[in-house]
Amino acid sequence: MEVIYSEAHELHAPKTFIQRGVVVTNPEVMERGRTLVTNVRDAGHSISTPDDFGPASRAAVHTPEYLEFLETIWDRWRSLDGAGAEIVSNVHASRNMGRRPEGPVGLVGYHTADTACPIVAGTWEAAVAGANCAVHAAELILTGAPVVYALCRPPGHHAYTDMAGGFCYLNNVAIAAQHMRRGGVDRVAILDVDVHHGNGTQGIFYERSDVFTVSLHADTADYCPFFAGYCDERGAGPGLGYSLNLSLPHGTGDAGVLVALNDCIGAIRRYAPDALLISLGFDMSEKDPLGIMRVTTSGFGEMAKRIGDLHLPTVLVQEGGYMSDVLGANLVSFLAAYQGGSR
Repeated sequence: MEVIYSEAHELHAPKTFIQRGVVVTNPEVMERGRTLVTNVRDAGHSISTPDDFGPASRAAVHTPEYLEFLETIWDRWRSLDGAGAEIVSNVHASRNMGRRPEGPVGLVGYHTADTACPIVAGTWEAAVAGANCAVHAAELILTGAPVVYALCRPPGHHAYTDMAGGFCYLNNVAIAAQHMRRGGVDRVAILDVDVHHGNGTQGIFYERSDVFTVSLHADTADYCPFFAGYCDERGAGPGLGYSLNLSLPHGTGDAGVLVALNDCIGAIRRYAPDALLISLGFDMSEKDPLGIMRVTTSGFGEMAKRIGDLHLPTVLVQEGGYMSDVLGANLVSFLAAYQGGSR
């Protein structure tokens, strides 16, 4: 399988984030990318560096104000007296206060959803490289490849059109999906199998019928992202009926996940897309430090086989999945089974 990967992800190396009011070590580390690429290389997959697709693909999804914020906020932040070593907001826009301010402190609060998206000197460059990985994979699908894996870091599915969150800055899978739509693909489906709901992706396409978003995730009533991912969120306006959420009880293992996955696959078949994108998270793993599910390495393989049986041109976009002794094995299991199922 063709793998698209950029070493520029290592420019994004935040040290901390805030969890339950405590400053803790950030689990979204560069070793994730290194581990994943080492394992796919050892498994014999072909690895390519992405082309630079320029700003147009990003601008097709994200607002101009947000892109300008991401590109310039580091320099503006460093000019502040007493600024921290990483950009983390101490104030956020709320339901009752939504005006976009002018100063850097306020802008960080306006354009970040939480304290789990710290910005450092290389965040913008790394995020752009990750988006280029996803677009390059989508371009290969447009030119006839059956399946391509975009090894993106930082991940993207929590990023909205104008807001970062949950380790995510640019929404890689949404950018890739929009690139495919602009490239002539009429109907696209996005299947998110990260343990966390793909709230940013859903928000971007919530009022559209040409992109069907499906998210299989842990129940968000007491789990990130908390405020989205509920089963009654089905889209709005022209997009009504084109968002689907299946949330699972915490602690669900292979059997329960596969039952729900079958429902996702059935819904995708009924939608009859021309192409599929998968937001591929491995934080459903039984050994993931942030996950609360119990999926095994062989379980990921079975998930891949069933999705591959859709026989759709597919872009796999890396989302979550954090450091454990099975992270690489989970990826290798998924890719091997997906290639078998997609034939």
